[in-house]
Amino acid sequence: MTEAIPEAATPEDQGAAREKRQRAGVILLHGLARTRRSMRPLANYLRRCGYLVVNIGYPSRKYRVDDLARPAILPAISQLRRADVSTIHFVTHSMGGILLRSFLTAEVLPEPGKVVMLCPPNQGSELVDRFRSYSWFRLFFGPAGCQLGTAPTDLPSRLGICNRPLGIIIGNRPATSLLSRFFPGPNDGKVSVARAQLSGMQDFLIMPYGHSFIMNRRPVHEQVVCFLENGRFAR
Repeated sequence: MTEAIPEAATPEDQGAAREKRQRAGVILLHGLARTRRSMRPLANYLRRCGYLVVNIGYPSRKYRVDDLARPAILPAISQLRRADVSTIHFVTHSMGGILLRSFLTAEVLPEPGKVVMLCPPNQGSELVDRFRSYSWFRLFFGPAGCQLGTAPTDLPSRLGICNRPLGIIIGNRPATSLLSRFFPGPNDGKVSVARAQLSGMQDFLIMPYGHSFIMNRRPVHEQVVCFLENGRFAR
C-alpha cells in the first residue's frame, strides 16, 4: 500500500503555528557546574522560533537539588505568567532534569506543556558512585552532585515519574574514552544511555554527541522544537 504524502502547510497553517509559539514559554535549566551561558545557543534558537524563553541560572554547586529547585524555577514561572503565556515547556540539560523532577514532585502547574531532557541522569550516574567518596569530587561538584548516584537511596531513584509529556535525548559519543570504562554500556561520557531513560517517557532519542556540549548542536535544537510541537522526535 502506498503511504499517503502529507500536504504542505499553507500560509494560514504556518501563521497559526507562529501564533501558538508566541503564546508558549520555555524554561531552560542548565546542568551541574555550568551556568545559563551554556544554554544560550539553545535559548537563541528557541527565540528565533517564536518562543518566549527564560534561561535560568542557579548555584548548582552550593546546595542540594531539593533546596535549589523551587527558588530557581518558581520565579521563571512567575515571569512567564506575567507575560500571559498559555503554555509552559521545560528544556533541561543533565542535572537540570533532576532539578525539574524534584520540583514537579511537589508542584502541579495548571499550564499545559512538554519537557525535553538532554542527557539527564534519571537513574543516576556510575561516575558519582565511583568518585563521590573523594574530597575533590565533593568540593567541586558540591552537595547536589553527590546526590546523583545510582543506588535506590539516591535522589534520582526516589523521585517520581515526570507528570508532563517527556522526550529524552542522550548522546553516545563521549568526548574522551577515559571515563567510558566506568559504564557497562553506551554512554555520553557522564551518563549511560540506559540510565538516562525514565518510565513514562513519550519518546527517546540517541544522538552522536557527548554530554558536555550536546545542547549547543543545531540538530539537537531542531529535535527539541520538533518534540515541543509534536510530542515526538523526528526520525
